[in-house]
Amino acid sequence: MKKSYNPQKDSDNMIIHGNNLDALKSLLPNYRSRINCIYIDPPYNTGSNNWKYTDNVDHPVFKSWLNKEIGIEDMSRHEKWLCMMWPRLQILKELLTDDGIIFISIDDNEYHHLRVMMDDMFGEDNFIATCVWEGGLKNDSKYFSVSHDYILCYSKKKSLLSDKGTRWRHKKDGIDKIYKQVEHLRKQYKDNYRKISSELKTWYKSLPKNDPAFKHRHYNEVDKRGLYFPGDISWPGGGGPDYEVIHPITKKPVKVPVRGWLNPDKNVMEQQIADNRIHFGDDETTVPKIKRYLHETESKVMASVIYKDRRAAKQMLDKILSYNEFENPKDVSVIKDLISMVTPSDGIILDSFAGSGTTAQAVLELNKEDGGNRRFILVELEDYADKITAERVRRVIKGVPGVNDDNLKKGLGGSFTYYTLGKAMDKEKMLKGDLPEYKNLAAYLLYKVGIPTDGIRIEQTASSLFYKDVDTDYYLLYTPNVEMLRGNDCTLTEGRIKKIEKRGRNAVVFAPDANMSQLDLAKRKIEFSRIPYPVDGG
Repeated sequence: MKKSYNPQKDSDNMIIHGNNLDALKSLLPNYRSRINCIYIDPPYNTGSNNWKYTDNVDHPVFKSWLNKEIGIEDMSRHEKWLCMMWPRLQILKELLTDDGIIFISIDDNEYHHLRVMMDDMFGEDNFIATCVWEGGLKNDSKYFSVSHDYILCYSKKKSLLSDKGTRWRHKKDGIDKIYKQVEHLRKQYKDNYRKISSELKTWYKSLPKNDPAFKHRHYNEVDKRGLYFPGDISWPGGGGPDYEVIHPITKKPVKVPVRGWLNPDKNVMEQQIADNRIHFGDDETTVPKIKRYLHETESKVMASVIYKDRRAAKQMLDKILSYNEFENPKDVSVIKDLISMVTPSDGIILDSFAGSGTTAQAVLELNKEDGGNRRFILVELEDYADKITAERVRRVIKGVPGVNDDNLKKGLGGSFTYYTLGKAMDKEKMLKGDLPEYKNLAAYLLYKVGIPTDGIRIEQTASSLFYKDVDTDYYLLYTPNVEMLRGNDCTLTEGRIKKIEKRGRNAVVFAPDANMSQLDLAKRKIEFSRIPYPVDGG
């Protein structure tokens, strides 16, 4: 079942409600090796959040765990957590592009187990970093205030990042707010850069000292090229050249820095002057400065220690959803930094433990800020998937009254489709009579033969031909009815064989039975595959 919110052309954003293992399997046909970035925040297995093992694996030990709460007294809770994570991580790795990145939030309860498991699955050479997220002190702690958790980072193939010379950078906090103010002043004062610079300095003074933009207040001059600060132009340590530089207005030699000029070559200095990269004072009595433009230095390396108080994330979610049930939602700004640093502007981001939907909001905010076309896929098992996860995304798309951020207040735009996961495709269940719909089985069988089904419309036809490519026709003789499957209704009979052969093309036929041997069918350019055995790789 699916329903779209604010549907738009070319939007692939998805929120899926259901078991994330089944959901990840369902994504493989269309998204194998296509996901650029994965962020997940799995259960921390603290013993207090009572998560449940929900994978209905056909094994007596696993079946005994099914849907039972796992508390602190459960001596096998670490084993159960690992058994839950392993198959999901396997599929997540398959979904990643070769240069894709996975981030996993975790705390001390399972960090050591997760690190060993990731080294085994992704390879030690593909480990990139463990980030520590410091979220604010807890004064009620007995011994230490353990207020941090971790973000584990791996690449699918780290060597590709090295080969491409990849350097991760993220935009400094507060930069976008400054750009927005400069743009506002430019609209008001046009090319009067002196007035723009003066008003910008006044604006900086009005900011609270804890505002991220305030620490960039030295960027307070504007010219045609952009926003800059007048930086030191003297030789480090002293003893630099003292050649003559003429003031462009007074036409007199300017004051030389005590330590000499930064540029040893006068010709280089003159070229910088011609290129309007030197900031002169009102007259020659002031030492000139070199223009350091913000847009040339706006990014920085992300530190492995992140300081971000968690209370802000909860306060934001409380404003978006008045009935918020999440005590510790992840912070949008942190997730934005991670995504923007490692993902192209048209990348696909997956979060298979979606929770309150932070990842979706982060993606939409980034697209709003830079005009990107990033897409998100969220998966959430719990019943709040629609009421909280999807509803949060609906509200940030439409707009949230009472928030400080103008983009969020007006609405981030975008769209998504909400899916409720159907029954998993399972050979054993099919043999017992639990049968999928025709189009679902047909799409799955195409995937099994290596054909992406993204954008393919599958309909059941009288001839059972459901797909054709350049030189091959694909047939599925099937109906979700056990009695009909046992009879001739879905058998590859000689009559059907003649009709297929008459088309003169290669054919692949999926059916419960055939009235001709594989050898004779092959002579007629027909490949027969008996269902349900292609299901689950059988």
